[in-house]
Amino acid sequence: MHAYDDHQPFQGDPLKPVWIVDDDRSIRWVLEKALAREGIAYRTFATANEVQQALEQSRPQVLVSDIRMPGESGLALLNEVKQRFPEVPVIIMTAYSDLDSAVAAFQGGAFEYLPKPFDIDHAIALIRRASAEGRPIIGPPTAATEAPDMLGQAPAMQEVFRAIGRLSQSNVTVLITGESGTGKELVARALHRHSTRAGGPFVAINTAAIPKDLLESELFGHERGAFTGAQSARRGRFEQAEGGTLFLDEIGDMPPDLQVRLLRVLSDGEFYRVGGHAPLKSNVRVIAATHQNLDERVRQGLFREDLLHRLNVVRLRLPPLRERLEDIPPLARHFLQKSARDLAVEPKLLSDAALRVLAMFPFPGNVRQLENICHWLTVMAPGARIDVDDLPPELRSAPGRGTGQADGNWQQALDRDLAQALARGERAVGERLQKEFEKTLILRALQHTGGHRMEAAQWLGWGRNTLTRKIQELKLDPDKD
Repeated sequence: MHAYDDHQPFQGDPLKPVWIVDDDRSIRWVLEKALAREGIAYRTFATANEVQQALEQSRPQVLVSDIRMPGESGLALLNEVKQRFPEVPVIIMTAYSDLDSAVAAFQGGAFEYLPKPFDIDHAIALIRRASAEGRPIIGPPTAATEAPDMLGQAPAMQEVFRAIGRLSQSNVTVLITGESGTGKELVARALHRHSTRAGGPFVAINTAAIPKDLLESELFGHERGAFTGAQSARRGRFEQAEGGTLFLDEIGDMPPDLQVRLLRVLSDGEFYRVGGHAPLKSNVRVIAATHQNLDERVRQGLFREDLLHRLNVVRLRLPPLRERLEDIPPLARHFLQKSARDLAVEPKLLSDAALRVLAMFPFPGNVRQLENICHWLTVMAPGARIDVDDLPPELRSAPGRGTGQADGNWQQALDRDLAQALARGERAVGERLQKEFEKTLILRALQHTGGHRMEAAQWLGWGRNTLTRKIQELKLDPDKD
């Protein structure tokens, strides 16, 4: 019985096959087997050019395309298919998951964005849904040519990328939650940059960083003579953001009286300058952010429930870095390259051992802390290659790392290694990891017993023949009995 036997039958046109285009032969093979198992007709292609030629004769029920391929990219193919056959749902898949490619896929009209490695049952279910619904998200295509401002292979970050893509044609209010340093302002800027307001201003204000008696004037401006020292009229942040986006960071710290004024702007679209008598119209999209639990602050009477409902139209949660361990290596490389550009020096490289220590650090300051560490390493590390001893003291002295050898939780290290291998599409990764695990067991046991195999086998709970066979299979010591 298959995982989706209890689903409705394939609801597309049985005469139109699903088309798969990917230059990776193994991806094509896996999808071919899965589609055949489910009784879904298919055709596979290695390049976008092959698909373009086939489109002259017929069109698919669903097109599943990789982004990065030799020749024309999957995004260019998506654009062409949407122009010629807008009714064809297109699923974009990629192993290089970043914000810009996700947004470009959705804005180009993709039905869904599927980051590799993917669960094959999930992919088949997605193809079924695309065939049944056939409702692509239509929008103007955009090219993702700039360096990505956000990176993330972790599933939680992929959900954030999807949300930004889906919100790109909307003006709804968004509430971003997450710990300090997770990149909430980056998400706000991405929401603005990929929105219909991208040509307007993006104005950010940290409500917790401005004294209470000045915050009202900062937000709404003031008229001349409104208070002592107000010698001329001044535009506030709402006026400065007119036609664009206003980002209100740390909204949970806003004083109660200003919460009332903000609620009025969000509900009525009007506000008054301090000391003013004429209402001013506001055409601003508000994006708010907080590291606090606003629901709890509402229960404590510190935050207005009606304002929370106004802000919480769409809520995006940014995961802490400790929940996305697989993203630490690419983020570290990105920040090292960025620091090198800023300082006009050659970028430095992290050794595997140094990366293991980095990936096991809890990062209470999240992505911002990792960026600061990479900047410190660019300035302070003596050589071009960064090893464990070059890392800042707080990393080397963290619990479980006193020896500088990343001796902490080995299950976490194994999980991280597996996640990275799956992300780069490594096949038979379980076999490789099992061999490495057994090799470590054998070598350590033999070292403990001075090379006596019978005693080493007893310590490991194996028979002597089992140990001898594994030594031969792993080619650890083929000449010694």
